[in-house]
Amino acid sequence: MTEKIRIAVGSDHAGFALKESVRHHLASRGYEVEDCGVHSEQPADYPDAAEKVAVRVSRHEAERGVLICGTGLGVAIAANKVPGIRAATCNNTLLARFAGEHNDANILTMGGRIVDEVQARRILDAWLGAKFAGGRHEERVQKITKIEEQVSSGRSLKQG
Repeated sequence: MTEKIRIAVGSDHAGFALKESVRHHLASRGYEVEDCGVHSEQPADYPDAAEKVAVRVSRHEAERGVLICGTGLGVAIAANKVPGIRAATCNNTLLARFAGEHNDANILTMGGRIVDEVQARRILDAWLGAKFAGGRHEERVQKITKIEEQVSSGRSLKQG
């Protein structure tokens, strides 16, 4: 890797242990890791971690993000409220690969109560190794961006 890719990571208390493992794994692979918290297993709300990481990615202060809560679902829902974010919950390698190849997901979310450290490393490597396929997938990602822009600007969406 010639240029270090910056990855912001965050979790709530249920994802803290797995976040620590992920953080070390990323650093060992040569990524620049920004730990957005939490820093213990004290109760913490997942939307707070999701916002911190998603804002960093949205502002291009980090190229990618990883979020972990109990299931991976709550942080994905919260992160996807930030413009420009495509967070995908991937608790297996196939989903992780497709999230990168088909959806150009810029944030990976996982469940600390769902996957173990070995699975998490495999999922992370599959997502980071996936290259966005473009083509018809690019058109679909552009449609997602258009929906986001229309809602943000207050324009009406197509009524079906």
